[in-house]
Amino acid sequence: MKILTIAAHPDDEILGCGGFINKLTDSKNVAECLILATGAASRHTKENEESEKEILLLHNNAKEAANTIGYSEIYFEKFSDNRMDNVDLLDIIKTIENYIEKIKPDMILTHNHSDLNIDHKITFQAVITACRPMVGSYVKKILSFETPSATEWQFPYHKNSFTPNVFINITENLEIKLKALLHYESEMRDTPHPRSDEKIKALAEYRGGIIGVKYAEAYELIYEVL
Repeated sequence: MKILTIAAHPDDEILGCGGFINKLTDSKNVAECLILATGAASRHTKENEESEKEILLLHNNAKEAANTIGYSEIYFEKFSDNRMDNVDLLDIIKTIENYIEKIKPDMILTHNHSDLNIDHKITFQAVITACRPMVGSYVKKILSFETPSATEWQFPYHKNSFTPNVFINITENLEIKLKALLHYESEMRDTPHPRSDEKIKALAEYRGGIIGVKYAEAYELIYEVL
């Protein structure tokens, strides 16, 4: 099986589905990853030499994390960080369609529609548009993941909230996921931040308890063609 993770920023591809990717690649499946936005430019008042250095560092971090977790390839686009709503949605859709045509994935893992982060929302919308289940479509399954410090911060004041209905046992994979995240020193935070080792492990333990295992990742099934 070919799996493609489509994430907004470097580190989302590990935070959201690192355990599952490691589990899948352990089983001889092929997983590749597409990162759409820079993940750093919004920290600066304007794009300059300093922001370019930070973007390059993040890309190098992502390559190292990809090698640790099991991605065979990782691709980078350069949509503006936390400004993807200023880009024509069609441009993002066409970009994703080009990668789908190139990679021909059976399954796609991506963000949840209800995330607080605007780039996550746009990524989800572009993915499901690019993956319309038409005749000849490669994609047979789409799962959306939760991203610490984005999914849980969109408090459920409306009906659009993360509602997991697929759980993956990552008891044998969590330590590799945490090891991969070590490459993202600039993105990780100290506890009690949700993007800390302790809280990522706590979330996996909570999700595991739902299905009676030690650690799990939770997903929302968008569609599956059988």
